Amino acid sequence: MAKTKTTLAKKTASRSKESGSGKGNSQLQEFFVDSLKDIYWAEKHLTKALPKMQKAATTPQLQEAIETHLGQTMEHVSRLEQVFELVGEKAAAKKCDAMEGIIKEGEGIIEETEEGTSTRDVGLILAAQKVEHYEISAYGSLITLAKTMGQDEIADILSQTLEEEKEADQLLTQIAESSINWQAEEEDEEEGEGSEEEEEEEK
Repeated sequence: MAKTKTTLAKKTASRSKESGSGKGNSQLQEFFVDSLKDIYWAEKHLTKALPKMQKAATTPQLQEAIETHLGQTMEHVSRLEQVFELVGEKAAAKKCDAMEGIIKEGEGIIEETEEGTSTRDVGLILAAQKVEHYEISAYGSLITLAKTMGQDEIADILSQTLEEEKEADQLLTQIAESSINWQAEEEDEEEGEGSEEEEEEEK
């Protein structure tokens, strides 16, 4: 009988450790913390990239949207630091290759498009939405992991950020569809007409 109780106790302890409810960190929790470091790096680097995008933007509507999201991003960094504290880890960043690539792509768009044009704004919105879609995916996954580990408070904190990322993405779509995309198309038409006039003059 004593042997049976000992075996049962070992199984219970093993399950506790695997679920992350024991004193030791489970592999899932370690993966969760590693993923936190990844998105923490991404958010901190966005606080540097967004001001450049705002300065490069042409329309006041897009500039305002980027400025608003910059403020939110700073809050996202603070929330992540709160989450690190809740899991008993020091806030640390791990280079996020995906976000680094998206940010570089945004910088390339600024270099390759003409200043003061709606076409540049189209490109900036494209780059910004790639950022949002990556973050939506990352935060969605982190929330699921937090719930799996029974960390409902952490899931609630991350859910606030997820909703703000979704709202930012929707706002960018509205700005693009309401004006900027159409203005960019008109720019292309005007350039085409200008080229035809130059060809006529040469003849």
